[in-house]
Amino acid sequence: MTGRLLETAPGPGFADPVADSQRAFRAMLEAIARPGTVQAIGAELTPPAPLSRAAAAALLTLVDFETPLWLDAAARQPAVEAWVRFHCGVPLVDDPAAARFALVADPMGSLLPLDRFPIGEDAFPDRSATVIVAAAGLKSGSGWRLSGPGIEGEARLEAGGLPLGFAAAWQANRGLFPCGIDLFLTADDRVAALPRTVRLED
Repeated sequence: MTGRLLETAPGPGFADPVADSQRAFRAMLEAIARPGTVQAIGAELTPPAPLSRAAAAALLTLVDFETPLWLDAAARQPAVEAWVRFHCGVPLVDDPAAARFALVADPMGSLLPLDRFPIGEDAFPDRSATVIVAAAGLKSGSGWRLSGPGIEGEARLEAGGLPLGFAAAWQANRGLFPCGIDLFLTADDRVAALPRTVRLED
């Protein structure tokens, strides 16, 4: 019985929960304060596939028992479900419209349309969703042109593996301000952010 429990037990979370969560939180805070920059999470993690270290760190840092989480079909694996339930105590929901956070492991098939996630209300824009997206890669200095709060002049950000039409969908999301979703892009141990205030052009 003990051996069977060990085989099915979720893998470890942060090696040093306090220090690692603080590092991850600082990286995500810096990413959202300076859109277009790519930040290193700096945590040692071995999460279950298809979670990257950055996506796993974002979940460990941001979600808890009060924040319903939606997983797309690619992320909704038994090992991932067990891992997030065990380490985050998070309730999983089947409807993206009921989520406060969402994890999209297959952005080509599951990211659009953005407006299926909660966008908040004019009186309560904070009731919107934050979407964590697994990109094929992240690189600053090339790619999309970003402008808006936190950006001096213009920034450039390249994110691989996102669907055609994402830039147009993001502009529509920006037009909903103060409502709209916020988005974290993750790849390997790196993270970049697109807050709803950012203008994005191909």
